Amino acid sequence: MSRRRKFWKASGGCCEGRFGFRLANNTTWRSVDILDRLRKPITQSDRKAGPYPYYGATGVLDFVEGYLFDEPLVLIGEDGAKWEAGANSAFPIEGKAWVNNHAHVIRPHRGRVLDAWLIYYLNGSDLMPFVSGMTVPKLNQGRLREIPIPLPPLEEQKQIVAVLDEAFEGLARARAHAEANLGDARELFSEVVTRCFLKAGVGATETTLGSLAEFRNGLNYTRTSKGKSVKIVGVGDFKDHFTVPVETLSEIVVDGDLASEDRLRPGDLLAVRSNGNRELIGRTMLVPDLTNAVSFSGFTIRIRLLSAKLLPEYLCEFMRTKAARRMLIDGGGGSNISNLNQKLLSSLPIAFPSITDQRSILEELDGIRAKAGDLVGMYETKIRQVDALRQSLLQKAFAGELT
Repeated sequence: MSRRRKFWKASGGCCEGRFGFRLANNTTWRSVDILDRLRKPITQSDRKAGPYPYYGATGVLDFVEGYLFDEPLVLIGEDGAKWEAGANSAFPIEGKAWVNNHAHVIRPHRGRVLDAWLIYYLNGSDLMPFVSGMTVPKLNQGRLREIPIPLPPLEEQKQIVAVLDEAFEGLARARAHAEANLGDARELFSEVVTRCFLKAGVGATETTLGSLAEFRNGLNYTRTSKGKSVKIVGVGDFKDHFTVPVETLSEIVVDGDLASEDRLRPGDLLAVRSNGNRELIGRTMLVPDLTNAVSFSGFTIRIRLLSAKLLPEYLCEFMRTKAARRMLIDGGGGSNISNLNQKLLSSLPIAFPSITDQRSILEELDGIRAKAGDLVGMYETKIRQVDALRQSLLQKAFAGELT
């Protein structure tokens, strides 16, 4: 039989414990030291490689040769972080470390407040009301100190933290298991698709993409452009979509009218041309039927088939295979920013069967995708449920309702 733990409860801007104490919420900020004056940013060009972690708003950014701190501390993102409930904007560090100016550095007075108590409470709370700035959102130190954090007795903190630690350990295992199953489901679909194309390649026509299609780099525009308003496909729209998500595209203004060569047509393909993450270049989507003008950004490249021997859907499926993705990723140039150029796309080898066989393969892939999608959806739901349960436990913990 479960037993409700009668921990402290927060009410009316104070903490009322089971022993009848009352402490104002802002007492917590008098029970910590905020060490922001000791932090220091290092530009990437000035960093010297070393063994010590270099922390920013969301975690370790690099490893450097020096350190500023050598003790257990709590960091919380000042800018460049997320502050919604469950966003994990607060996290612990210990040992020798360097912290830049994008994270607040907090040293709890551990005779009154636990590191884990602060972290659990901050991460379980929606801190967005304390964030200022539209262009660059920021949780500055003044607003940080305004966050009401209840402070029950230390023993109560230890009990609640122990319960949460135990529960979250189990949730972490459940989430890791669901993530592993999700990865397996996606990998299985990828392997089946690869086998379909290997089978289709036997006796098929072999050529290069350049002999079947033309290419065009995307549109460059500025905020000062004046003219037509059009929807545009950017790198952020790709994700894992097979077709362009037309309804959620952003709009831009171009100078004058949109040139016909910059306007997408149904059956066009788009690929990520340039990205700081090499693994993202070459991601491909198919353009569906369109009712309005849609263009594509300079970080993408359009592929337009000139031959009726190859179906656009078949080409898109092929370019999303692991083998084709690997060729495009490995061929991407650039030191900091990886680029996919037209020459590399043009030389991409492709083998394809008759139109009839292409349609048969596409139907087979649709069936496989539906089954794989059910598996993927199930494991994604499990991950969301674990995350929701984690957040629910935090809310119950700080409402005195843990059982």
